[in-house]
Amino acid sequence: MDESLLITWNGIQQRLNSWQDGVSGTNCAIEPGTNWTYVFQAKDQIGTFTYFPSINFQKVAGGYGPIRVNNRNVIAVPFPKPEAEFDLLIGDWFSTDYKSLRSSVQDRESSQLFDVPDAILMNGKGPYELSISKGRESFTVSKGMTYRFRISNVGTVMSFNFRIQNHKMVLVETEGSYTNQITLDSLDVHVGQSYSVLVTADQNEADYFMVANPKMYKSNESSGSKSLEGIGILHYANSLTTVSGPLPSGPDPFDIEFSVNQAKSITWNLTTGAARPNPQGTFNVSNVTLTQTFILHGSKGEINGWPRYVVNNVSYLTPETPLKLADYFVNGSGVYQLDRFPTHSVNDAAAYGVSVVSGIHKGWLEIVFKNDLDVMDSWHLDGFGFYVVGFGNGDWTPAARETYNIFNPVVRSTVQVYPGRWTAVYVFLDNPGMWNLRSQHLKNWYLGQELFIRVFDDNPNPAKERQPPQNLLLCGMFESSLSPVPSPAPAPQAGW
Repeated sequence: MDESLLITWNGIQQRLNSWQDGVSGTNCAIEPGTNWTYVFQAKDQIGTFTYFPSINFQKVAGGYGPIRVNNRNVIAVPFPKPEAEFDLLIGDWFSTDYKSLRSSVQDRESSQLFDVPDAILMNGKGPYELSISKGRESFTVSKGMTYRFRISNVGTVMSFNFRIQNHKMVLVETEGSYTNQITLDSLDVHVGQSYSVLVTADQNEADYFMVANPKMYKSNESSGSKSLEGIGILHYANSLTTVSGPLPSGPDPFDIEFSVNQAKSITWNLTTGAARPNPQGTFNVSNVTLTQTFILHGSKGEINGWPRYVVNNVSYLTPETPLKLADYFVNGSGVYQLDRFPTHSVNDAAAYGVSVVSGIHKGWLEIVFKNDLDVMDSWHLDGFGFYVVGFGNGDWTPAARETYNIFNPVVRSTVQVYPGRWTAVYVFLDNPGMWNLRSQHLKNWYLGQELFIRVFDDNPNPAKERQPPQNLLLCGMFESSLSPVPSPAPAPQAGW
């Protein structure tokens, strides 16, 4: 490429190793004409994940792909082995060059041009029979067989509802967690999320539509507005019949209650193992003691006449030196000030800040995401899975904890936050490092809706956290360093 690049591994927890996370706060960018090798383990994980470019607005142009982390053979999967597995990456697409879009979202007059894409793609292919499509996505199945579809929303702005004509789906997994199995006619998938569903080819041998249409958007053909439906084909091996009939209908795109109720119905399978033999239910939140609470309001702001997205009225400003390098070598000096970000209040006026907050190592953190926007949002935390314990309307208060599901909340890394509502999660901070907490909506993220959580373990044992890799890239204040890996600074003093 002709500009710098980083790849991040969406949902891969990078245990003890935030050096490989691939976001601006942890890595120097890979410069044009050079290469860099990531080395990491998918430690203590199974499931469905994705990767994508994390900087320079490049994700809108593609560069994404699927990651499958399979069970070890000694651990049973809680459903019969499917005939085959299919990766299905669905996302919104813009015909405009990403560099032009990158410029437009920073301008107050043209920022809204990014709100409505030109199409929804399935595995990079356009909708069935759309004139601009160079191909269509099709999956071949055999009658009577069951298949696993790993579905990911790799888009940048729109949630979608997915369904298959005349076929049911059984939800079995999401982002590394086996779920209690529920049968669905359709599934909402929000930006950055991944699911596994089982589909049995139990219909007549023919071709059937697979459809993904956006949430919170309704096209109006009479006024010439865009029709945004991703359309692929489920093809039976002996089919001689092409697809026919209307597209399968789904819930009203603006029916938030449908989506919330479906989200609440997605729960953790407590009796099955996943990455380890002991059941997922061994790790539960029914009796935890919270050590921290963050209340995070995501909203729009304006700073010096420029449109920005803010968290508690702070818009993240990316420093030239990655936070992880500054933390390791100079205790953050000259790059960020720890805990200046407000975790319980909203500042009076929008302003830039290098937002880094302390997470107590091996403490339980409660995060309440409040969406002050009039559109969907979704939040992701690198380094961890979080327990999705609650959804609610309006403002959150401590009394809302009485409504939490602390019996079997699903564990995942990306969670949706509905317009004007809140979502609450619990996180066990057992993974030392510098971890990105961000909106998965690309414009929100690019314009400042993110922060970093510093989880510090003062034990110098390398088994507690990996040392920098030998191929560590240096930039910012360390760019002129002669040593491939400079010596670390003394450990921070208590209370620093």
